[in-house]
Amino acid sequence: MADILPFKRPKPRKPSDIHKGKTLCKNGFHKWEISKDKQFDSRQGKLVTFYACKRCGTTKSKNL
Repeated sequence: MADILPFKRPKPRKPSDIHKGKTLCKNGFHKWEISKDKQFDSRQGKLVTFYACKRCGTTKSKNL
């Protein structure tokens, strides 16, 4: 007869552990921070401010 292996029960998860703030980003409430990696756009020849979302990593830019 085969050996019976005991399985661990999965721990119940909280909804906050699953999403970790990404539901706010999905609804348009990003947490924007200024990204200082790239500040000059060579195509336009202008200074550009790049913003990156702290939670999901989405980027956007703003011309000065």
